[in-house]
Amino acid sequence: MPTLTWVGKDKVVNHHHEVPFRVLNKQYTFETAPGTPTNSTDNRIIHGDNLEALKSLLPEFEGKVKCIYIDPPYNTGNEGWIYNDAVNDPKMQKWLGEVVGKEGEDLSRHDKWLCMMYPRLKLLHRLLAEDGAIFISIDDNEVHSLRDIMDEIFGRKNFVTTVIWQKNYSPKNSARHFSEDHDFVLVYAKTADDWTPNQMPRSDKQNDRYKNPDNDSRGPWKPGDFSARNYYSLGTYPITSPSGREISGPPTGNYWRYAEEKLWELHADNRIWWGADGSGVPAIKRFLSEVKQGVVPQTLWPYTEVGHTQDAKKEVLAILDFERSEDVFITPKPVALVERVLQLATEPDSIVLDSFAGSGTTAHSVLKLNAQDGGTRRFILVETMDYAETITAERVRRVMNGYGSENKPVEGLGGGFDYYTIGDPLFTADDLLNEAVGVEAIRGYVAYTEGIRPEDQVSQGNPVSPYLLGRNADTAWFFYYEPDRPTALDMDFLSSIQIGDKPGTTIIYADRCLLSSEFMTRNGLIFKKIPRDISRF
Repeated sequence: MPTLTWVGKDKVVNHHHEVPFRVLNKQYTFETAPGTPTNSTDNRIIHGDNLEALKSLLPEFEGKVKCIYIDPPYNTGNEGWIYNDAVNDPKMQKWLGEVVGKEGEDLSRHDKWLCMMYPRLKLLHRLLAEDGAIFISIDDNEVHSLRDIMDEIFGRKNFVTTVIWQKNYSPKNSARHFSEDHDFVLVYAKTADDWTPNQMPRSDKQNDRYKNPDNDSRGPWKPGDFSARNYYSLGTYPITSPSGREISGPPTGNYWRYAEEKLWELHADNRIWWGADGSGVPAIKRFLSEVKQGVVPQTLWPYTEVGHTQDAKKEVLAILDFERSEDVFITPKPVALVERVLQLATEPDSIVLDSFAGSGTTAHSVLKLNAQDGGTRRFILVETMDYAETITAERVRRVMNGYGSENKPVEGLGGGFDYYTIGDPLFTADDLLNEAVGVEAIRGYVAYTEGIRPEDQVSQGNPVSPYLLGRNADTAWFFYYEPDRPTALDMDFLSSIQIGDKPGTTIIYADRCLLSSEFMTRNGLIFKKIPRDISRF
């Protein structure tokens, strides 16, 4: 399989392993006032480097995100607005210098973009559920590069399709070569064999094709051809219509779809339409009540269905009271576009992740779809830029509470979210545990690295021991850690725990072990030294 190579690739293909695990610090919780509609409240907005944020989400959300939608920088080379689309933001430059080193000074903007995207996509792949899918907005500048690295990370067999979004409603006559009227949305599944998009609801336009000229009690219907080009040996007979008209046979080159006996069975059930005067060529009545209520999604998304860039700018202006959307975002995405993604890729209780959150369109779309179908979808937004609080979170607050003027109010959608910032790393520069993050954060990390299922984990207030992390029928885990003193696995510690039914294996973390290896083996005990034996991921 062809692979994509660029300057700096060797420095970033495994960089997601080297990203320090940092705790997430909750700054506040926002919930709408009583009286607003019911909506999901266990949502998150995270301000900070999205690479570090994605790493910090792994313990709680690895393999649990049903739908990821991201709108990363398109790398157009344009500059001059807050959301820097040329990957020349000082934070990104600093990151490239630290990760890629001096080699990064010679990177083209395409090399920089690939270096930025690769480790983030690796972590997104880990967060995505086995039956989940990722949708990525992009344009011609990097679509081919994105396809290559997505094939490498997600696997070419898990490529689903490329959607064409008609983003403009009128041509740009000032364009030098062509009016660029579309963007792409690349769609990959975690496991394509396990993922099927939801069908789209039927539109009014599709349903309006069904009429009921004969007042059939089964409701509206539309006529379907009784003939087809496929050869059928019993499909060449003459027909006498109810009015007495003789029809010698099917149209030239065609065959009746059904044998003569079946035709008259359908006629007896009033499923054949002969025209208003009973002398027409027979047609099959296809009832709206009997057709599939879902429609297979198409890859061409016109602006009449999912909005265009001007719609998106108007949405931002209306919600945030800006005079010009360009003051903040040059290319926001319309709510209807992301809503289409969610309709195809989520269930009512799904988790949705957007790690390039921008103005918060994804959260708006999640809340709107929940309000429509009563769902409890949850969103996780990550925004690197400093406007995460003043724009991203502010938009979500207004969408939840309601916005607009007295003359044109927009009702709130309800709900709530927790706002986080990225805190200290779990390990210090000397590779010791960072006590500043707190015992709970450390316990949660160790439980994750041990693979303890959430339902098997326990709090420090459990009746067995404040050091018990979790247990199941086969294994118990203890994290014997005190920030201000060394701990030892000895007989005194063992006598202090009342575990009840003894599991086959007991794993105990401590600073040192004073028991003999023979005793440990005989009693199914496994010692892990703090911090040496705490796994890094």
